Amino acid sequence: MTILASLDELHAHYGTAGEASLIKEIDYLCPAYRKIVEASNFCALSTCGPEGTDCSPRGDDEPVVRIRDDRTLLMPDRRGNNRLDSLRNIIRDPRVSLMFMVPGWNNVLRINGHAQISVDPDLLLSFEKEGKQPRSVIVVQVDTVYFQCARAIIRADVWNAEKQVALGELPSPGMIMQEIKESFDGVSYDQEWPQRAAKSMW
Repeated sequence: MTILASLDELHAHYGTAGEASLIKEIDYLCPAYRKIVEASNFCALSTCGPEGTDCSPRGDDEPVVRIRDDRTLLMPDRRGNNRLDSLRNIIRDPRVSLMFMVPGWNNVLRINGHAQISVDPDLLLSFEKEGKQPRSVIVVQVDTVYFQCARAIIRADVWNAEKQVALGELPSPGMIMQEIKESFDGVSYDQEWPQRAAKSMW
């Protein structure tokens, strides 16, 4: 196996990035990038910490982040599994990356920056939904913004409804946990989850 082990080897192997790959990267939300963020109800949040990296899905029924200004994003931390992987990492290493996706759009928008975790009462209240506030708000200071070209989404044919997996085609969460721990009641977990999720969505 031949491994690329240095930056010189890497650059020699791949060559130079084209102009279009470079000019799209800026350090603020221009009007076009702002419009994409405002259209996105889903993003992946990537963090890093002493144990390694983490990537967490984030979604809402409206834009997944609120734009405070051209260099600041606000992401409510809605109800989840309470593992706190992303939040623990941000406390210890504030570097974050976000990848925004919009159904039907073949590009993705990437934002790199630094984050803090706010529990300001007024800020939490501003994100209240159905009488429930997020436990915290992730405040992201933007360092770089750029869109990723469409090849990956096109190759994967992500938005093709005909390629959606049928219900039951993949293992359910209950089946997975019962496979890992035989005594776990996966059937009951799967049956009860929709009602439990409906009560704890926000």
